[in-house]
Amino acid sequence: MQLFPLGVLAASLASLAGAVSTFSPARPPALPLAVKSPYLSTWLSAGRDGGNGGYLAGEWPTFWEGQVNGWAGLIRVDGSVYTWMGLPGTTTANQTKYEYTSTKSIFTFNVGDAVEMKVTFLSPITPNDLRRQSLVFSYLHVEISSIDGDSHDVQLYSDIAAEWASGDRAAVAEWDYGVTNDGIAYHKVHRQNQLLFSEAKEQAEWGNWYWATEDNDNLTYQSGPDVDVRGAFSANGVLSNSQDANYRTISKNWPVFGFAVDLGDVGSSPVDTLFTIGLAQTEAIQYSSPKGTQAVPSLWTSYFDDDLAALNFFHYDYSEANEISSALDQKIASDSIRAAGQDYLTITSLSARQAFAATQLAGTSENPYLFMKEISSNGNMNTVDVIFPAHPVFLYTNPELLRLLMKPHFELQESGQYPNAYAMHDIGTHYPNATGHPQGNDEPMPLEECGNMVIMALAYALKSKNKKYLSDHYSMLEQWATYLVDDAIYPANQISTDDFAGPLANQTNLALKGMIGIEAMAAISNLTGHADAAANRSAIARDYINRWQYLGVAHDANPPHTTLSYGSNESHGLLYNLFADRELGLNLVPQSVYDMQSEFYPTVKQKYGVPLDTRHQYTKGDWELFAAAVASPSTRDMFIQLLAKWINETPTNRALTDLYDTVSGDYPGNVFIARPVMGGAFALLLLAEGL
Repeated sequence: MQLFPLGVLAASLASLAGAVSTFSPARPPALPLAVKSPYLSTWLSAGRDGGNGGYLAGEWPTFWEGQVNGWAGLIRVDGSVYTWMGLPGTTTANQTKYEYTSTKSIFTFNVGDAVEMKVTFLSPITPNDLRRQSLVFSYLHVEISSIDGDSHDVQLYSDIAAEWASGDRAAVAEWDYGVTNDGIAYHKVHRQNQLLFSEAKEQAEWGNWYWATEDNDNLTYQSGPDVDVRGAFSANGVLSNSQDANYRTISKNWPVFGFAVDLGDVGSSPVDTLFTIGLAQTEAIQYSSPKGTQAVPSLWTSYFDDDLAALNFFHYDYSEANEISSALDQKIASDSIRAAGQDYLTITSLSARQAFAATQLAGTSENPYLFMKEISSNGNMNTVDVIFPAHPVFLYTNPELLRLLMKPHFELQESGQYPNAYAMHDIGTHYPNATGHPQGNDEPMPLEECGNMVIMALAYALKSKNKKYLSDHYSMLEQWATYLVDDAIYPANQISTDDFAGPLANQTNLALKGMIGIEAMAAISNLTGHADAAANRSAIARDYINRWQYLGVAHDANPPHTTLSYGSNESHGLLYNLFADRELGLNLVPQSVYDMQSEFYPTVKQKYGVPLDTRHQYTKGDWELFAAAVASPSTRDMFIQLLAKWINETPTNRALTDLYDTVSGDYPGNVFIARPVMGGAFALLLLAEGL
């Protein structure tokens, strides 16, 4: 975005310095604003490393990858102008409070000691309503009231910049303005030369962005250079109802698209304004399905005739969407407090939007899919060992979502489009291109992915009470279980889901996943009428687990604990794969192992958590929460308290990372940001509900 004079910057920062805001339930490293999909993922940096501490005014919102998504807010109160969002260069409103729920971020401002503003960013989560969940839109709701007993003349302004339309700031943007038949005024912005199924700096290079509000006599609009449009509002409180016809590169005179609302005299009774921001892509995913490579439409196209019909519905649906989202907020809050207290709610409520925002519903109402992007680590699609740590949030909210995530894996492998006997790692090297791996050259995690798929298939079937699902896929599940039988007791030198830590032979935790997968297959065989196969698999699993307790446990250590790899008694690691045994109710692993690990973890904790293993001092929040879910109450609370402490104190400034340093609180490099794996925060809630 365009910089402004140093004197204006100094005035803005001076005003900001006097603001003191509370943060509830925590001050996260980045505050979620519009967070709904891999491409609608806009945050406010809050950490000390490049953020401003969590103040909406004085910091540009950014896309999860780090680049600015220009989004500005101004307010005039009795002729005085204040900034309430972004950095357009005026005195900032005094932010007094920030709070977040699972679906909302709420900022409260004192503006000139005259009016109070409550600014709510709502990204609805409607897991049981796929029509609503398929819409890649988010709300911005502003409520204003007088706080000094007098009425005040108030005008409200907000805009978005062309930066939303492309990650390539040299790309030419095109835009338009219109009003729907039902009275929604909108700015439409897109890349002039659209590149289907392409990204630049992780942003979508196709589709139409909409910035909208309700049309009325008090609304004015304008598009043009940022300084002109914002300057017009600052000077006059209204815009010119004009469009800039000079389509140009995003960084040339920074085109912005503004709305101004004249609220008139505002007294103690609140007045409000609602804005909608979102992306409409008719075609969402390129998928090499068993029927050939095809463009899969966004699921919303099954319910709405076009972009404007979808926009119109979403904007007028605010009351219902807010009610559904608030009910989910309340459920997560009450369940989290009941399960493990306030610190746990700090984590779950920050993780929900992030997990869902890595996904996109596509296909048709008769044949839907849920596609997931492995955000920030490598962009793979529907990565099995990313779905696995995320899967608790989907089972907790609607198990059918987990089925839709696994669906393309079964389609591709059962149709013979993958040559290896073990489970495929992902369905495409980079989102949104689910073009598979017909040569079998995906990242090899054979034991990891076979175990994950068998475990998740059983978990889904139990939670949804859908035994037919297991019968439908029995042959493929049996194929993967056979691989587990061959490799689980002595895992070959290979990588696990923690591939960044490197390959290792005889990984104790990985072996455990394989054994639990074998016992899960025994349960699947029982449920589908294969009694002999069930008895055989269960006998193997129980033989393996008995041997594993000698191979993978440092019995002579003080206290005893499982090792990172067999025979390396001085090593240790988070035994997070233990979770699946308890989740599925298999009772394969003796209680003594659970008790042993619960006693051990507190002896190796650091300031912000328990290291992933002895090779490094970093850890992963998702795996800590898997370990916490099956630990003793005191050890569970230790994990949760330290992770909540990290969220509040970390100097990092990007959307919640799952990989962080347990000593410094930093994260190792510009990776592992905004990933869906934090859906693993719901592991304890999933156990509390049961399958």
